[in-house]
Amino acid sequence: MARPQRRRRICQEPAYLIFSPDGVPVPDPVLLTLDEFEVIRLVDLKGMAHVQAARQMEISRSTATEIYESARRKLADSLVNGRRLVITGGSCRLCDGETVCCNSEDCPYRGLAEEFSVIRKGEKVMRIAVPFEDGMVYQHFGHTKQFQLFDVEGDQIRSSQVVDTNGVGHGALAGFLTSNQVDSVICGGIGGGAQTALQQAGIRLYGGVSGETDQAVQDLIQGKLQFDSNVRCEHHGQGKEGHSCGHHGCGAHHRN
Repeated sequence: MARPQRRRRICQEPAYLIFSPDGVPVPDPVLLTLDEFEVIRLVDLKGMAHVQAARQMEISRSTATEIYESARRKLADSLVNGRRLVITGGSCRLCDGETVCCNSEDCPYRGLAEEFSVIRKGEKVMRIAVPFEDGMVYQHFGHTKQFQLFDVEGDQIRSSQVVDTNGVGHGALAGFLTSNQVDSVICGGIGGGAQTALQQAGIRLYGGVSGETDQAVQDLIQGKLQFDSNVRCEHHGQGKEGHSCGHHGCGAHHRN
C-alpha cells in the first residue's frame, strides 16, 4: 500500500491564480500546485534555504527540493513556451498558528511572531542551539550570524527556529544563548574563552561536529553524536585577513 502523502503547510495563499501571455491563451495551461507556489515563495522570494522551507512546510528537505525543482520547470515552461499558468490543487493546509513560521502578513501567527523573537520553551523541553549556515553546522562558533534552536522533548524534536545573533560574538554569545533559554550547544570549532563562558552559564557543549544541523541534533537525541569535548579553534581573524574557519575545518583542529 502506498504511503499517504503528508499535507504541506502553506502560510500565504496566492493573490492571483492565473497568469496569461498577451494574445489568445494557449488552451493547455501549466498547472502549478499550491505547495509548489509556496516553496517558490519561500526559497526564491524570501531567500530561505531548502532545509528552512522544508521545516516550515513540515516536510523533508528532499521533498522540498523535489517540489522546488518541479515548480521551476513549470515556470520555465510557461515563460519559454508562452503557456498560461494556473495555480491550483496540491496536498496542502493553511497555517493554523501551531508554530511561529515565516511572519507573512497573511500568516495567522504573525502577531505572536512579532511579540516574541524566540518561542518560549515548555517546562520539560531541552533547547539545543547550533551555529547555523544554510542548513549546516557553521564551523566558527564566535563568528556565527545565526543559531538554529531545537526544542526537544523526550526523544522527539518538537520544533525549531532560526534566530539572528545581531552582531553578538565570542564570549558574549553565552549571554545571548542564556536569554534564549538554551541548555546545550552543538558546534564545530570554538575558542577557549567562549567555552569558559558557556560552562559558567551552565550550557553543555558538544564541539567538533560538522554536517547538517537537523542530523546533528537527531544524533544527539539518539546517543550517536560524535563530538570532541576538547575541541579548540584558535582562529579569530587576528592577522588572518579573509580567514574562514569553515574553510579550515576548525571543528577538527587541536584535538587532544
